[in-house]
Amino acid sequence: MKKISVNVQKEFCAECFLALRRFIGGMEGVNSIDVENGSIVVDFDEQKFAEEDLRKLTRESIEKLGYKITE
Repeated sequence: MKKISVNVQKEFCAECFLALRRFIGGMEGVNSIDVENGSIVVDFDEQKFAEEDLRKLTRESIEKLGYKITE
């Protein structure tokens, strides 16, 4: 198991978090998705999902919800 973290400019609203959780959290190889201190943290199985691909997908999904990435 491995984790990636993506920092966002402002706190996620509950609806946006649920949308992100449904989309990314439902993918094979993703174990959990949480919000921690202004970051979206995704726990995943690196044998089923490449870190670079998941990071890109997570960033794109966050931006589609109207949030800005800060890193």
